[in-house]
Amino acid sequence: MGELDGFMKRAFAAATAHVDASHVARQDTLALWRERMQATGYLRVSRPEGLASLAAPWPEARDHEEVLVELKVAGDLVDVVAVKRALLRRQVREVERVEERSPPWMGEEPLWFVAPDVPSWLHGVRVLERFAPGCYRVGPSPFPFLWIAANELPLCDELMPFLVARSGQALDGLARWVAPRREMEWVLNMVQHMPISPETREELMRKFGRSDDPEIEARRQWILQALLADSPEVKDQLIKEGQLTEARAALRRVLVGRGFAPTAAQEARIDACSKLATLHRWHDRAVTTPSVKDALA
Repeated sequence: MGELDGFMKRAFAAATAHVDASHVARQDTLALWRERMQATGYLRVSRPEGLASLAAPWPEARDHEEVLVELKVAGDLVDVVAVKRALLRRQVREVERVEERSPPWMGEEPLWFVAPDVPSWLHGVRVLERFAPGCYRVGPSPFPFLWIAANELPLCDELMPFLVARSGQALDGLARWVAPRREMEWVLNMVQHMPISPETREELMRKFGRSDDPEIEARRQWILQALLADSPEVKDQLIKEGQLTEARAALRRVLVGRGFAPTAAQEARIDACSKLATLHRWHDRAVTTPSVKDALA
């Protein structure tokens, strides 16, 4: 989970930098008591008026200088302990803000908890008010407390800092949606680190050819090898496709060598054939038959 967690947090930072044009910037991870006491980060609001037109939850940050963000990705445990730790981190940050100012700051530090879904146990201990797709106010609470369910959020660029917490089919949907919107290196990092399905990983990898950048190409090759190792079905399919391609080429070499010129319909029939035994039979017949029609009979 270390590499996944690191990628998710880098993706969160990069996506928030994109939203920075709309007046929100992500600050470095909080240096609190120890590693287990670290939040994902906090958002500093510089020009709140720019948030009004953005999708929820962004407008909720307009009344605050800063928002503490706790990001839980696919596979992370989202239990009572995880939430209690987030609440404790929020309290620590609030005390820090009080101590940083003179006279002391008298506000309340907001907490945005980002996770794939809303856990069922939370409904039993808190009151949740859904005010936008994937966005819930959590109460009772003396401070602004939002729960952001990434799997329920709409797909849009300004929500990427939260969408990276998606899981399952929702994550696959995000991967397909975001691939044409990001540079190849970003997508390769996503394919390498995010827990997307093997089918979606294969689909995305097929869209990318070789890269002139040696580092990117090395990463692409590594992902392809890992995909083949983890998915025997994909490996078998690729082997079969390679055998079919070679069988079609061998058949055409024989036809050309004998001076035959297949029609467009015959070429299409050869391309459409997905049975290796049939291609081999056509190849053997093409050696002796008087026409392409007879060879493909």
